[in-house]
Amino acid sequence: MGRGKVEVKRIENPTNRQITFSKRKNGFLKKAFELSILCDAEIALLLFSSSGKPYHFASLDMDRTIAKYRSEIGQPHSNDQRYRTMEFWRSEIEELNKTIDTTEAKLKHLAGEDISMLCIKDLKQLERQLKIGVERVRSKKQRVIAEHVNLLKTRHRVLQEENARLHKQVIKLDDANVCSATLGTELDPFPAFNFPESLRNVVGYDG
Repeated sequence: MGRGKVEVKRIENPTNRQITFSKRKNGFLKKAFELSILCDAEIALLLFSSSGKPYHFASLDMDRTIAKYRSEIGQPHSNDQRYRTMEFWRSEIEELNKTIDTTEAKLKHLAGEDISMLCIKDLKQLERQLKIGVERVRSKKQRVIAEHVNLLKTRHRVLQEENARLHKQVIKLDDANVCSATLGTELDPFPAFNFPESLRNVVGYDG
């Protein structure tokens, strides 16, 4: 019995997709080369992987074949600045979309989502990435905590020094007040005088 019909659809697993591309790309380029030899065909083949890496085959000159193709179908030549600008931005947009899709898939995997299709190799790689990420987060947290502790110690030392300085100023002010009070008592030109009891009735002293 012959093999059943295989459904052709996009390979969701990035690793498997890249492996399949590498295998079939070589066969594709080989077939193009054989066709150019067997049928004397002028062939220009361009391939871009999902990561944007280019591959090409040209039986003659790539630029000449492309220019010939554009002329045959009535497209503007490559020296048309506006056309080249449009082609550039179209390529950039496609590349950005691919990058976004790849990044979103990786983020989902890191969050534990859409991993049912991953093989053992991919799961081990994802596990290593998560371990490395956890170690980096833990190391960063420890550095932040150490920096915060050092900052608190510095503030505490500054406050202690400021408190000691203010305490010295208070002591100086207290000593100055005591000296002023003592000096005022010693220099009083009219100290209080207590009359004897026998003389108070004579002079009529009421003090």
